[in-house]
Amino acid sequence: MNDYLDKILRGQPINYEAFLKKLPDSFRRRHRELFAAEKVKTNRWLVTILDERAFAKLQDVAQTPVSRLDAAKKGNSHRHGTEVSFLLVYHQGLASSRPDVAVIGTESVDMGFRRARSVLVVENERNFYQYSQMLGFASETLGTFLDLAECDVVLGGGNRVTRGAILEWLMGYEEVFCAFDYDAGGLQMFSTIVASLGDKATFVQPADWQPWLARFRNIPDTTERFTRAISLAEGLGFVALAEAFRSTGKFMEQEMILDE
Repeated sequence: MNDYLDKILRGQPINYEAFLKKLPDSFRRRHRELFAAEKVKTNRWLVTILDERAFAKLQDVAQTPVSRLDAAKKGNSHRHGTEVSFLLVYHQGLASSRPDVAVIGTESVDMGFRRARSVLVVENERNFYQYSQMLGFASETLGTFLDLAECDVVLGGGNRVTRGAILEWLMGYEEVFCAFDYDAGGLQMFSTIVASLGDKATFVQPADWQPWLARFRNIPDTTERFTRAISLAEGLGFVALAEAFRSTGKFMEQEMILDE
């Protein structure tokens, strides 16, 4: 299930019929309200998320057993009803370059620091480790100075930040800045976050893409994924980014921000 959900978020085609068979009954009955599927080749559909909140709930369900009996069959009945996620976080109180850990469950949060006013969510590990440079990039593009005194930095790779419990935790920040890959997957992640956080969420991107066009080097896996990225960008109001996709025919991976 998690593999299917990850591919949907990344804008990659899946075997939709096989995916539907794995859905819990409550989601399967409503699948036409939750998803739109376009067949792109034999046994492969490009899936569009229609209900972001329901998708976040589905991600939560996929993380935990569906019942104590199911959990017992997997070896531990106490796993049922406990979704726990671990987030790496850079914050002002750190004494070294080693990040802290926030343990986030459905009913509790364990973190040994006081959160800042804002948070920068970084998709990729290399960029996360270079948090000072990413804060500088975000400051430049957003037109407001960000540092660890007022902005925590969180590693959001693997779509973990789109899980329900983490979205609730992010609601505790006044502003949530999202630094993701400039492709279908990154835009889908942001779309899911916006569905829960609304105006609190901001996509980190240059106002003028022209100087960055040479860094669009990632060739889309499929035409469908490319057109999906353009559709998402336009739907989010990112007209300049959609035009950058069109003019280059490529995506820009987040690591290119560090290539200076």
